Amino acid sequence: MAQAESSSRIVSLDQFRGYTVLGMFLVNFVGSYAAVRATLPVLGHHHTYCSYADTIMPQFFFAVGFAYRFTFLKRVHTRGWGSAYAHAIRRNAALLLVAFVVHSVGSNWQAWSDSTQRDAVLTRWAKQDLFQTLTHIAVTSIWVMPVIAARPSVRVLFGVLSGLLHLGLSYWFNYRWVNTSPNGVDGGPLGFLTWTVPLLAGSLAYDSWAAHSDRVRVFRQLLAGGVAVMALGYGLSCLHLAPADLDEGRYDGKVEAADPPFAHVAAKPPTNDLFTMSQRSGSLTYLTFGAGFALAVYGLFVLACDVGRWQLGIFRTLGTNALAGYLIHDLVNAAVKPFVPRDSPLWYAFAGCAVSIAICYLLLRGMEKQRLFLKL
Repeated sequence: MAQAESSSRIVSLDQFRGYTVLGMFLVNFVGSYAAVRATLPVLGHHHTYCSYADTIMPQFFFAVGFAYRFTFLKRVHTRGWGSAYAHAIRRNAALLLVAFVVHSVGSNWQAWSDSTQRDAVLTRWAKQDLFQTLTHIAVTSIWVMPVIAARPSVRVLFGVLSGLLHLGLSYWFNYRWVNTSPNGVDGGPLGFLTWTVPLLAGSLAYDSWAAHSDRVRVFRQLLAGGVAVMALGYGLSCLHLAPADLDEGRYDGKVEAADPPFAHVAAKPPTNDLFTMSQRSGSLTYLTFGAGFALAVYGLFVLACDVGRWQLGIFRTLGTNALAGYLIHDLVNAAVKPFVPRDSPLWYAFAGCAVSIAICYLLLRGMEKQRLFLKL
């Protein structure tokens, strides 16, 4: 636990991060309820299109990329390259350790002599349990470390090549592997290749923010860039290609208009289409669209906070202690959800969510008043 240095904080980023944490609290509570999935399916993860719930995790990576480049360049300037790389390695190694504890294995190896059970536990752990949010952030941050200080063109090329590598591996085997039981989470062990896209988008947003004191200009750049990247993501989703075992290695793709993001697609995954926007698959189309959406949303926060001097207290509280919020909210949800049945009416599900959010906020607000912030 450490005291925050308020003078070094970027208000628009804190507010953006706080909004993202609040969105996480909302979708992680209500997304599994039948009434919500029937009337507001955009609040749940469906793995066959990009829902509102699916925009949350890319925004975390966007914020990580923004702060990563900011702090890395600052440390290079003040302490040198060796210190900057050593700090980044230590930080992400610590995050991997936290992830190992938080994303613990969900099944047990009960008999030493039972090798079948052992293999099943290890497969589920490596494929599903471990590779969730914190692990993906740490592994992706390590993956982009060689280029985080590079010029924009290098980072863009690195993001494109990472995405294409993921697409090729998905065609070869990864898509079918991630979408077979036990299903992978957020792209599985190779998901870092496409989570690179929103993380590097955040680093590029920092470049724009740092280069121009005219924040209206920054807002316009981020909004225009976000719209362009979202259009690219949707355009790519209009391509259709099955994985190799179904395509028989012919690359027999087609072009056909896809359902737009945020429009509910009542399809059970997998779609056997590498270009479907799917958080489970960690598809390139999904992360490209998610990166564009994050750029545009952050642009709005630049306009509101850096130009309009607007702030919301709850966003500040959540945004300055995001890691603590991530760790706390699962514990709070586990305490509240037993009192909210899965078949609850819509109003009751949202009432339970409001209670959970209120508890999380009070805990984080108490930490903020004591100037206690969980950081790595």
